[in-house]
Amino acid sequence: MTTLGILWQYRQAFASGLAVSLKIALSVWAIGLVFGTILGVLAVRFRKTLGGAIGVLGAIISAIPVLVILFWLHYPLQAALDVVIDPFYTAVAAFSLVNVFGVAGIVKAGLANFPSQYIVAARVCGLGRRVTALRIVIPLLVGQLIPGLLLLQVTMFQVTLFASLISVDEIFRVAQRVNAEVYRPVQIYTGLAILFLIVCLPLNVFAHWLGKRFSVLTSDR
Repeated sequence: MTTLGILWQYRQAFASGLAVSLKIALSVWAIGLVFGTILGVLAVRFRKTLGGAIGVLGAIISAIPVLVILFWLHYPLQAALDVVIDPFYTAVAAFSLVNVFGVAGIVKAGLANFPSQYIVAARVCGLGRRVTALRIVIPLLVGQLIPGLLLLQVTMFQVTLFASLISVDEIFRVAQRVNAEVYRPVQIYTGLAILFLIVCLPLNVFAHWLGKRFSVLTSDR
């Protein structure tokens, strides 16, 4: 049986698993981008107080493997609190924690390293703060931050595979179940790689294109 044949024969199972993976990813993306951006802005705005604490927490979170965070939230923490939480929400919480501080780091670096000469030039031209922010600062920041943020979100989508280890029926767990039934590991995991290529490759290409585009724009200014 070929890879395409297996994908077609078990299309409903793979579609269901992919839907769960995307649901996790969308939740993680939304939480990470919103709260990570807020933390990044606060870290720059209150550099002497919150900035240091956010930086330390980000360093700690980035030093711990995602899988360890996931297992710690799923097993010892829930046992200590004497609660049982749906593995789906545990996975979302673990991955969101990593994403929030990842986004915060990118936003913080972008804001801290923003070229001040653009703001100075705007003031010399007589532009007000609001006009400067809307027409110069925000467009440049968006162009600078989006490539890194996109690549991080692609990584977070790939990380959703770990959710299978706490019994979440995402795409990797479905692939394992199908393989246990037909035992065609080469075809099944090749098909899984193709599915991830379809989702992730366009985002990677877009992020690299935006990065080059931003470099060209800033060099021309």
